[in-house]
Formats: sequence, structure tokens, C-alpha cells
Amino acid sequence: MLKRLSLTAAVFMTASAPAFAHLDPAAHGSFLAGVTHPFSGLDHILAMVAVGLWAAQISGRALWAVPAAFVGTMALGFGAALAGVSLPFVEPAILASVVALGLLVAMAVRVPLAVSSAVVSVFALFHGFAHGSELGAAGALSFGLGFVVATALLHAAGIGLGVMIGTRMALSRMLGAFTALAGVALIFA
Repeated sequence: MLKRLSLTAAVFMTASAPAFAHLDPAAHGSFLAGVTHPFSGLDHILAMVAVGLWAAQISGRALWAVPAAFVGTMALGFGAALAGVSLPFVEPAILASVVALGLLVAMAVRVPLAVSSAVVSVFALFHGFAHGSELGAAGALSFGLGFVVATALLHAAGIGLGVMIGTRMALSRMLGAFTALAGVALIFA
């Protein structure tokens, strides 16, 4: 099982790249630019997968409601950025989301569905705002649809990983701790 975990971690780490690896939305302005955006930053990958892992830990309706709350609020954040709304501390909040979501998974926090949905929604607002503020002159609709699809896929990967882990809570918690530590490392990177 640890071999699979190591392989999964290696795949996530090698598949990510620094923020400068994002496709330039002004040049590409496409659905593909939106899809690749969340996959090209370790902060995005870790946070999105952690949302899915946490939803799997909570189980039940959280399997779809928590990721749906994230995606819906992320779209609102995207719209706010496009509308010119000012939102302070976007990058620190995104980095905090990696640490916090990792800790929620590591501690296997169980809260009511409304609370877990609200927690991920706060972070989603900042993630969506960042996507919108990085858009430039690209087509908002195609780019937005692309990153919504990519985010949902990363959530599904986290849910799948959580379901695959099943009752081996120690492994799930270890992944959460890894996520939180990686978030701390990103803060100081």
C-alpha cells in the first residue's frame, strides 16, 4: 500500500510545475488553458485533491455536496474578479487552504455538512478569484468552463483516492499531513 501511496505522490509532484507553467490565457484564451491551469500548480492540485479526500472521509452526501460547494463558490469568485471586485490576501489564502484542508484530512475532522461546505467555500472564493484575475484578455466562458472541469476532476481524484483507501484511516490521515506539510513548504518557497 505504501508503494501505491508513494507512486501517487510522485505522480502528483512530477505532474505539477511552478505557476509560470500556466498557459497564458491571453495567448490561448481557451477551454484548454482553463483545464490546464489547476493542473500546473502544486497549490491547486493539493487543495483540490484534499477537498475530495475530506469529502470521502465525511462520506454520505458530502461526497458530492462538499466538492459542489467548492466548485460553485469558485465560480462566484471567478465572476467577482471579472467584475473588478477587490479581494485582499488572495495568494496567502490559497496557500492557507492547502495547509488547512490538509489538516482537516489529517485530523479526520467530522463536522455537519453545512459547516464542511462553508469551510471549502471560503477557500474556493479565493481560488476562483485567482483564476479570474489571471484571465487577462482571454474568453472568460471557455476558460472558466475549463478550470471548473479540471477542478471537478481533481476533486474526483481525491474522492477516488479516499474511497480506495476506505477504512484505512491512518493512510488517509497521512496524506492529509503530507498535504499540510507541502502547503507549509509552499509558503516558504
